Amino acid sequence: MAPPAPGPPADAPRAPDALEAPDAAPISPLAIVAGIPVDTRHWIGGERVASAATFTDRSPIDGAPLAEIARGGAAEARAAVAAAHAAFPGWAATPPAERARLLHAVADGVEARTEDLAIVETTDNGALLRSHRRGVMPRVAHNLRYFADRLLALAHDDFETRGHVNHVSWDPAGPAVLITPWNAPLMLASWKVAPALAAGSTVVLKPAEWTPLTASLLADIAHEAGLPPGVLNVVQGYGVEVGAPLTADPDVRRISFTGSVPTARRIAETAAAHLVPCSFELGGKSPLLVFADADLELAADLAVEQFDNAGQVCLAATRILVEESVRDAFLGLFLDRVTKLTQGDPRDESTDLGPNIDPRHIERVDGFVRRALDAGAKAVVGGGPNEQLMARLGGNYYLPTLLTDVAQDSEIVQEEVFGPVLTLQTFPDGDEDEAVRLANGTRFGLAATLATGDHDRARRVTARLVAGTVWVNCFFVRDLSAPFGGSRQSGIGREGGDWSFDFYCDLKNTVTAPVGPPLLERSRELGEGRVRHG
Repeated sequence: MAPPAPGPPADAPRAPDALEAPDAAPISPLAIVAGIPVDTRHWIGGERVASAATFTDRSPIDGAPLAEIARGGAAEARAAVAAAHAAFPGWAATPPAERARLLHAVADGVEARTEDLAIVETTDNGALLRSHRRGVMPRVAHNLRYFADRLLALAHDDFETRGHVNHVSWDPAGPAVLITPWNAPLMLASWKVAPALAAGSTVVLKPAEWTPLTASLLADIAHEAGLPPGVLNVVQGYGVEVGAPLTADPDVRRISFTGSVPTARRIAETAAAHLVPCSFELGGKSPLLVFADADLELAADLAVEQFDNAGQVCLAATRILVEESVRDAFLGLFLDRVTKLTQGDPRDESTDLGPNIDPRHIERVDGFVRRALDAGAKAVVGGGPNEQLMARLGGNYYLPTLLTDVAQDSEIVQEEVFGPVLTLQTFPDGDEDEAVRLANGTRFGLAATLATGDHDRARRVTARLVAGTVWVNCFFVRDLSAPFGGSRQSGIGREGGDWSFDFYCDLKNTVTAPVGPPLLERSRELGEGRVRHG
C-alpha cells in the first residue's frame, strides 16, 4: 500500500501540545483550491478547531502550494477521541434505520458536490479528473449507501441448542481511529467511515498529510447532512505527531489502517497495550500471470492497466509473469499500447497517466529503478522521470517503465515500488508449478491476476495462489459485499460486507433458556449432558 509520507521536515518545529496557542500567527482558515473553499482546520466535536502550527499542502501536478493545514498533535488527538467517546453512547443507541438515513443523507451531499470533490481531489493527489468524476466520487457515495442498506439487512438466523435459542447480534464497539492513505483519499476514507458509522461506532479520521483536503469537505458534508457532533471527527497532521497519540489513546476501541508494513507494525505495538483490535490493509507486489492459451490482446490491456493512477495502486499487478513461448508476442502488444499513453496534466481529458504524489516519492521510485538497472535489469520502456514534462509543468512525473532481466530475489521484484514500474519475467511452457512459485515468491499476498483461456487451469492455479483477491481475465472488479484484505504481510483481517460489521462491532451471542413447566423440565433433563465453554 501507499508508503508513508516521510513526516515533517527535519527543520520543522515540533507541533505544540496545546490547541490554538495564543501567540499563533493568524492564518485564514479557508483555502481556495481550484475555486473551491476548503476549511483547513480540524473538525472535532462538531466544531472547527485550529492548531498553533500548520504544514503546507502542495499539488503534485505543478508543485504549487495549496493550503496551510492545521497541524495536529497530542492535544488535538486527545480532544478528537474525547469527542468521539462522548458521542458514542448516543450514536450507539440511535436506531439502525436512523443511522442508515443519515448515511444516505451524507451520500446525497457527496453526489451534490461531486464536481467540487473531484477537482479538489485531483488538485491534491494528482489522479485523473475524469476518473474522479465518473468513477471515484460515485464510488464514495456508493460506499455510504451500501453500508447504510447492509445495516438494515444485517442478521443471523437464530438457532437452537437443546431447546435453548441462540441469538447473534452486533453491538457497536466504540470510538474507531481510521488512518487513510494518499493514493485514493476520499474513496478509502468512505470505505472505512461508512461501515464504522453504520455499525454504531464513532470515528476519528486521520487523512494522509499529503492529501488532507477532501476529508475536510467530507466533514462539512456530514455536518450539513445532520450527523450529530462528535460522531465523525477529522484530525490532520503527521503520523508521528498526531497518528501515534491517536492509536495510543485508551478510549479507542478499533483501529483501521491502510498504508505501509513498517507503520502497521508500530501501530500494532501501540494497540497491543490496550488490546485494541486492528484491521490492516498493507503492501502489495501482485503478479499478473499470462499463459500461452490466454487472449494476448486482453493480457496486454490488463498489463497496461497496472499503470493506473501512475502506479500508485495497492492492488496493482506489477510483476508480469509470461509463459516463454508467448513472451515476444505479448511484449509487442504491451509496448504498442504503452507508447500510445498520454502522460500529462490529470485535469485534461486526454491524459492517461498523471503525476506521482511528491518529489520525495519520485526519488524513492527512481531509486528502485536505478538500483535495478545497476544490477543488470533492462528498461524496455521508460526508466526514469519524465524530465521534459516536469520542466514544462513542474510537478512529479515518472515515465511508465517496464524492466526485464530481473532476478526473482532482486529488490525490484520483492519490494513494493508504488509507482509506474512493472517487471517482466517468464516461466517454462506448460510449467504451472513454476508460474505459481514465482507468483507466490514474495512476502506479500494482496492480489493476483490471471490471464488464461483454460477454465480448468484457472481453477487449478487460483486455488494455489496466496492472495486476498484473485482476478481471472479481468482486473479491479470489486463488489462491496466481498471480503477485502491481504495475506502474509499484505494485511490482517477482512473488510467489506458483513466482515466490516464484524470488525467495527462486538459480536454477541445471547442464549435463552426454554420457559414454562414442560420446557423447564425438559431443560433439566438435558442439563446432565450440558457442555460448558468459557
